[in-house]
Amino acid sequence: MVATPIGNLSDITLRALEVLRGADAIFAEDTRHSRVLLARHGIAAPLFSAHAHNEARRRSDLLRRLGRGEKVALVTDAGTPGVADPGARLVAAAAEAGFDVVAVPGASAVAAALAISGFSADQFTFGGFLPARAAGRRRRLAALLERKEPIVLYEAPHRVRELLADLAELAPARPLAACREITKAHEEVLRGTPAEVAGVLDEERERGEWTLVIGPWQEADTSRGAATAGAEAFARAQKESGVEDEEARRRAAFVYGAPSKRGRERERRPKR
Repeated sequence: MVATPIGNLSDITLRALEVLRGADAIFAEDTRHSRVLLARHGIAAPLFSAHAHNEARRRSDLLRRLGRGEKVALVTDAGTPGVADPGARLVAAAAEAGFDVVAVPGASAVAAALAISGFSADQFTFGGFLPARAAGRRRRLAALLERKEPIVLYEAPHRVRELLADLAELAPARPLAACREITKAHEEVLRGTPAEVAGVLDEERERGEWTLVIGPWQEADTSRGAATAGAEAFARAQKESGVEDEEARRRAAFVYGAPSKRGRERERRPKR
């Protein structure tokens, strides 16, 4: 199980190169993608596809090769196989058949994002990719947010706005480190509440792969003050991006829910 770079092709270990050069066969999630890495380092081992849709069918080929005494390396497009990537079925098949399975560790977007998030990672929850459908995503996100430690999520560029909107509604005060294009030329970390991060997104910034680290839960997260602060931060970020004041406040009210007239009257009424 060979970890490969998550962006910068220089982030590959000497051991990984040694193992790949000595492999009799390399199973790769996308052979076209892996050929770029192998060509850069002059590696010409036979390459075969092993992705989420044919992993079960590759089982017999893997076991046959191992049975002949071959050394087989498994790589995915980026990072560590089996972590939000295919590979687990082949590992289970090899282990069940009595063959040794060895990890060749290296780059991991989870570890990299936690390292630069600024949040303590003594404990954390890895949520991977959330469901693509809005209802499923919100249910899964709500369940994850019940945990108090930092939460790490992966998200595709075309869905990051929806995820931030859900976070702004469900956890408006939780701090966020939104890491984009880790190790690549346009790497950046957007820090703030979900509303603040959403407010500075533009079409250019949406591009690329995202790893979001949601900060630890705090007692204030569920207070009315936290929701108010989140709405104000969202409106402020919208205005900074060029939205008119009235429209920015209307959007904030839509995301956070505007209090009713009766509720506002109760808030203004002095306590006895």
